[in-house]
Amino acid sequence: MSAATNSPLRLTAFLTPQGYHESAWKVGPQPVTADAHETVFQAARTAERGLLDAVFIADSPMLEPFRARYFPQVRHDPIALVSALSVITEHIGLVATASTTYSAPYDLARRLATVDHLSGGRAGWNVVTTRLAGVARNFGTAAHPEHGDRYARAGEFVDLLRRLWDGWDDDAVVADADSGVWADVSRIREAQFHGEYYDVDGALPLPRSPQGHPVLAQAGSSGPGVDLAGRIADLVFTAQPDIAAGRRFRDSVRGAARAYGRAPDSVSVMPGLSFVLGSTDIEAQAKRDELENSVDPEFRWRNLAFNAGIDPELLDPNVPLDERDPALASRTSRTDDLLRRTRETGWTFRRLSAELTSLPGGLDVTATPEQLADLIESWFTQGASDGFTLQPSTLPDSLELFVDHVVPILQARGLHRTEYTGTTLRDHLGITRPESNPSTTTLAPIEVP
Repeated sequence: MSAATNSPLRLTAFLTPQGYHESAWKVGPQPVTADAHETVFQAARTAERGLLDAVFIADSPMLEPFRARYFPQVRHDPIALVSALSVITEHIGLVATASTTYSAPYDLARRLATVDHLSGGRAGWNVVTTRLAGVARNFGTAAHPEHGDRYARAGEFVDLLRRLWDGWDDDAVVADADSGVWADVSRIREAQFHGEYYDVDGALPLPRSPQGHPVLAQAGSSGPGVDLAGRIADLVFTAQPDIAAGRRFRDSVRGAARAYGRAPDSVSVMPGLSFVLGSTDIEAQAKRDELENSVDPEFRWRNLAFNAGIDPELLDPNVPLDERDPALASRTSRTDDLLRRTRETGWTFRRLSAELTSLPGGLDVTATPEQLADLIESWFTQGASDGFTLQPSTLPDSLELFVDHVVPILQARGLHRTEYTGTTLRDHLGITRPESNPSTTTLAPIEVP
């Protein structure tokens, strides 16, 4: 372990059917089809072989048709996918993304608790608020909630799910065949939750899961996002460009956690790290060039706009981005980053998109294994991160290279585990299992004849 920190390095892997770079499907060994979940399965096994803390599956509950022309759009339901991964893996954590804006709390609480049971306590939930206004049309909703409203809803949503997960005491199931009592219902509580946004009365129809609550991850980097992370998150995913920015962001999240009465080090900040690896600088650059030379310039600017909440149909890519542009109606922290870059460079949006590769606003490196290990150690030991969310440029090969060549270096430096020492995701992350909350309504006990 590095002398600069007493906490272990955290590593998770972001899994898609082809890899994080938009050209990955063009240069990979096989085409990406509707059956591309096999690549995700293979990558999850590789991540477990590398002793990573968790894999996580992102989500977008809508199809933007222009993207399907240029880029594989295979987005299986994340909770169904991690349920399948729970069967083919044994140790690694499994984090699924689900929206608080477009989910029903009771249903989602049961589904996530089910994954925690199926996996033996390895489930995590990436709490998102869904920034894409077009999703509303898929859920029969008249209007997409505003940014601040979405985060207010998210906070109440998480409170409700915690109430539901705490509805059963750990010892509620007695399974006493002699008395005929399977569960002591005095140890089961109805939610009786009546908030500003949600009303749920009953208890979940399954006992408390192995972790009590699935691990909570969160990815918002705006002011409300940082506040929500400080309040509820165990893991925070973010895009940060350099060590100074990483330290500021990590300090802000820890400050938010402290303001909510939480231990600041109970929240792990995990910047995204996209990478292309080669055994030499020349080999790594050749791989990068192959990916970049396969990019369609029209797709690049349109996709950058879409990912930043900017309407591509209202944007002129041949002029610099402007604060007053009507295309910026769904402004996000990523939009602000692009505006900052435009002010600094004066570039047109098309030029900006050509310069920004697969992780705008974050770390996207071309390196040898030693160089990548150096970067990870530098950020970690200088307090800019608690670890990283790996975003391999191509799958499954980029992750295999990381596990086979970077992980041994990190282990040799005492930064990464050499074996799993626990069974749950909370064990891997060193965070405690929450006690069941006794403050909710208790069901009336049944009379046993």
